[in-house]
Amino acid sequence: MQVSVEISKYPLHQDYIPFIKGFIDRLNEHEGLKVITNTMSTQVFGDFDLVTKVLNQEMKRSFESYGKCIFVCKFISGDLSPADSAVV
Repeated sequence: MQVSVEISKYPLHQDYIPFIKGFIDRLNEHEGLKVITNTMSTQVFGDFDLVTKVLNQEMKRSFESYGKCIFVCKFISGDLSPADSAVV
């Protein structure tokens, strides 16, 4: 089953850009995911089991490495990615 996720990360830290960028960079390292980033959020598309496994792993890593941060996520079944986006 395919899934589409919109995720926003809000580190509770004054220097928040490196925390967000690192999270997005790590998502992009996982084969089989489509990751699209804009100024408001990051969208992740792929197989449900893979997407949830990667998000679980990377969110946990963020908490362990950087302390307190907020993740806001929206999940919808199906691949709603734009037709011209490629799988990494």
